[in-house]
Amino acid sequence: MDGTVRESSDSSAAPPPIFRGNEGSLVSALKVLLFFTFLMVTLPIGLYFASKAYIFEGAMKMSSSDSYFYAAIIAVLAVHVVLALFVYVAWNEGAPKSKGKHD
Repeated sequence: MDGTVRESSDSSAAPPPIFRGNEGSLVSALKVLLFFTFLMVTLPIGLYFASKAYIFEGAMKMSSSDSYFYAAIIAVLAVHVVLALFVYVAWNEGAPKSKGKHD
């Protein structure tokens, strides 16, 4: 052991090939993530303003301060629903799909 570094005997070999076997699953996961990101931004904001204007102030004739409060509750519930759906989809994404009966 003289402290020198030896190169391996097969240093002239080509670099290992890039495996693209799971590229489809990565693209699929990115699409799911982008879909839920879009849903997370648009759904609560849209429900907030729509419920405030049309449901609480329009149909129920609430005051502006009351409609802010109830519309915010609707938006928070929408965030929780989107998050729960994302967790459900992410949890079941890697599960094998089987149609038969397992014994």
